[in-house]
Amino acid sequence: MRTELVTTLKRQATELLSDIERDKEPILITQHGLPSAYLVDVESYELMQQRMTVLEAIARGEQAIAEGRVATHAQARTRLARWLK
Repeated sequence: MRTELVTTLKRQATELLSDIERDKEPILITQHGLPSAYLVDVESYELMQQRMTVLEAIARGEQAIAEGRVATHAQARTRLARWLK
């Protein structure tokens, strides 16, 4: 992964954005020697958001199972049948 200074971002924003769009590789922006932000292309960001949504749903499902909030197959079919009407 490429690392750039915040001053480089200020001076060469258009070029950095072009690089990101072309290479699809994030750029770590540092400020005062510390990580400050990541620049990523829109497509990669949206894909990460979709993946995060799926992972959060899986985590909620696992938590529900751990808490005993489960339904039998028959109960689930009944609930879905009512919901789909």
